[in-house]
Amino acid sequence: MAHILKARKVLTEPEVRYYLRQIVSGLKYLHEQEILHRDLKLGNFFINEAMELKVGDFGLAARLEPLEHRRRTICGTPNYLSPEVLNKQGHGCESDIWALGCVMYTMLLGRPPFETTNLKETYRCIREARYTMPSSLLAPAKHLIASMLSKNPEDRPRLDDIVRHEFFVQGFTPDRLSSSCCHTVPDFHLSSPAKNFFRKAAAALFGGKKDKARYIDTHNRASKEDEDIYKLRHDLKKTSITQQPSKHRTDEELQPPPATVAGSGTAVVENRQQVGDVIRMIVRGTLGSCSSSSECLEDSTMGSVADTVARVLRGCLENMPEADCIPREQLSTSFQWVTKWVDYSNKYGFGYQLSDHTVGVLFNNGAHMSLLPDKRTVHYYAELGQCSVFTATAAPEQFISQVTVLKYFSHYMEENLMDGGDLPSVTDTRRPRLYLLQWLKSDKALMMLFNDGTFQVNFYHDHTKVIICSQDEEYLLTYINEDRLSTTFRLTTLLVSGCAPELKQRMEYALNMLLQRCN
Repeated sequence: MAHILKARKVLTEPEVRYYLRQIVSGLKYLHEQEILHRDLKLGNFFINEAMELKVGDFGLAARLEPLEHRRRTICGTPNYLSPEVLNKQGHGCESDIWALGCVMYTMLLGRPPFETTNLKETYRCIREARYTMPSSLLAPAKHLIASMLSKNPEDRPRLDDIVRHEFFVQGFTPDRLSSSCCHTVPDFHLSSPAKNFFRKAAAALFGGKKDKARYIDTHNRASKEDEDIYKLRHDLKKTSITQQPSKHRTDEELQPPPATVAGSGTAVVENRQQVGDVIRMIVRGTLGSCSSSSECLEDSTMGSVADTVARVLRGCLENMPEADCIPREQLSTSFQWVTKWVDYSNKYGFGYQLSDHTVGVLFNNGAHMSLLPDKRTVHYYAELGQCSVFTATAAPEQFISQVTVLKYFSHYMEENLMDGGDLPSVTDTRRPRLYLLQWLKSDKALMMLFNDGTFQVNFYHDHTKVIICSQDEEYLLTYINEDRLSTTFRLTTLLVSGCAPELKQRMEYALNMLLQRCN
């Protein structure tokens, strides 16, 4: 690990989460066996070919003893020693937590928190728990580091608390890392136009565009964007199911706080009507610069559709009334949605099947390829909006390997996966063909975003789904329940009637996933 940091200087937050989870897992096992490592540092973490982290070098490890019998010798690496060790109060599990805080700080900033020009000053800083916290760090990272570097050992979090911290819960953690991460910064946003899409969503939700002249330095601008995105997620967390509540809290405590509304009930109704009008205007394109739906669609590939998705979803969530049930409305629909998917991104990419039996693959290099329902025609998108068409049997030489992978995905999903709902397969030839811009997996759900603004989130535990799309100048939301039965509503209907908590929570989580992808 020390060699990686030497080559990279600093690591990204997703990488830090990836490595820290493994360190915590290994450290938890040691502590359960009543073993203290006593020398946690980057040089004692080893990475194998699969980029898996192993905790090693147990030369200073010792048995965990009762407080009165603990060893009080000062041992370990100076920059990672805890105040109680320096004060000869003995090593405990809390001392390893302190070292873990130093490790996290070092990964993010490239230097230990208490490093100075001489050892005496370093020890003084450690005893006083005095270190600098650069503004470049986001608030969740700052808070977690500060908690692990608490001067009082009893104030430090337990290992289980660390992985439940907002730094882990709210942030993206990759399932795996490429070995190229040992020397180059990973690109977690393979499609840069899609990355801009998500950042625009955050900007729209935060309320206004940045004054770019204020941020001359590129790094500072990026840090400011990330801080704004964090604020968005923080504002949403009161009602977001991404936050894991304590098992001891009551159902009443878990309910989101009621919205504070100034004025009378009439004002609330007028506000809902106003938002409903805004939703209709957004769908018709009157809030954008485009004068036709085709122009809007073309511009959406550049990211402007983010404003539409964000404003519509946020407008509903903030203004629809409380309700106990899902509205009684069933519309006929002709939109496409994802019925099957498979994540093979560790080797090739992400594959999916649409309701019209089109099969698509978003490859790891950001290119997209679709096999149409006739199983002969292939559409290839090297960049958004630029499509090459050829047959699967006569593919250009440079595409033969990707067509082979595409066929493999198609065969696998056809033979091994079942459809995810009861929506009828209806093809609207007036609409352009869908292709995936970006996807994101969390521990609870999968999010998929398409070129026409169709936004789908699949929840793992109960197989429910939320799909948002536009049709005939209306924005629609489709909910597929755990019995795989679907219901489609106008968003304006939800705005007036509200919806059951089960659907509202999923809408909130979908919005939060959109924001997480920005980070």
